[in-house]
Amino acid sequence: MNFPLPPNSTIGIVGGGQLGRMSAMAAARLGYRCHILTQEEDSPAAQVAAGTTIGDYEHPATLRAFADAVDVITFEFENVSVEGLDLLASLKPVRPSPAVLRVSQDRIVEKSFLNSAGVATAPWRRLSTMAELEAAVAEIGLPAVLKTTRLGYDGKGQAMLRRPEDLAPGFATLYPKPLILEGFVDFAMEISVVVARGTDGTTTAFDAVENRHRHHILDLTLAPARLSEEAAEQARVIAVRVAQAVDLVGVLAVEMFVDRAGRIVANEIAPRPHNSGHWTIDACPASQFELHIRAIAGLPLPPATRHSDAVMKNLVGPEEAALWPEILATPGLIPHLYGKTEARPGRKMGHVTRLFPKGALPGEFGVTAALGPAASREAVDPT
Repeated sequence: MNFPLPPNSTIGIVGGGQLGRMSAMAAARLGYRCHILTQEEDSPAAQVAAGTTIGDYEHPATLRAFADAVDVITFEFENVSVEGLDLLASLKPVRPSPAVLRVSQDRIVEKSFLNSAGVATAPWRRLSTMAELEAAVAEIGLPAVLKTTRLGYDGKGQAMLRRPEDLAPGFATLYPKPLILEGFVDFAMEISVVVARGTDGTTTAFDAVENRHRHHILDLTLAPARLSEEAAEQARVIAVRVAQAVDLVGVLAVEMFVDRAGRIVANEIAPRPHNSGHWTIDACPASQFELHIRAIAGLPLPPATRHSDAVMKNLVGPEEAALWPEILATPGLIPHLYGKTEARPGRKMGHVTRLFPKGALPGEFGVTAALGPAASREAVDPT
């Protein structure tokens, strides 16, 4: 296949969720069609795509048929088969490469990669037995977080260890999966940076944003994060360093902690568009989704700049999905609904964005007022 991709080429997206949906919408603006590989009928991405293959991510015949229908392939979530992506990569270009997914899918590999790239993380130890957990706690100390090395997200697959008596029940909950113990960061702020890198090595990064979670799910993103210029630049440099070290083509989010002393440590990476980058759709000339499509299609990358400050609020579960009529009736709120038919607890149903003039992001009470019906006390209270 020739690059850059000519108009009317087809981009294959592995995964049918909202990230694939918004990527497909960005691709359509650039003149591309999208074909979705998903395991579910009527997925959010399939609703806006030119074609859909329903099938397993590991089934060779399904993967070959999918590859035959597209010109380049990407993925919209990480819990997919690397072996399946390897097969796809033998047939069509896969961007980011399966090698990038191998790094992000395993916390041991991920931490080792970050440290080898000169990026600081919380102290960590791999373990597989109760005795190794006790030894790791003796080295790292408490509090600490015990996690499975694979497949955990939105708070799943982890246990908080605050006291010695937490070790045995925490271990029993997660065993026999391979485990990692991470030192707890007494953070003042959680931040992330979304970075894009093209086929020619051109790299551009959005401003660092502050992320606030509720029940382990991203609730609110403030763009930009309220950081010093030096800290914001340090975060951007970390993201660019990671993108270059992993030889990224596409976009990647680096999630980080800012501790009470102002030090920045990386937590994890996500080699795809990221929930904390949704604000870029409305506040930037080119969103994270457009930059992702441009990168994998071999198009030039514009700067990742913003024309406005923004607050992005996730709409999670049936309670927040029920706010939709009020949100639509509130001037200034920019609504995004994902087309999911069932509003289950903990499920991301959509998001809403509120823009402000650049440099005029309000304080806490201003954020609450600006979000109107979408606001909640937990959304703006970082404690």
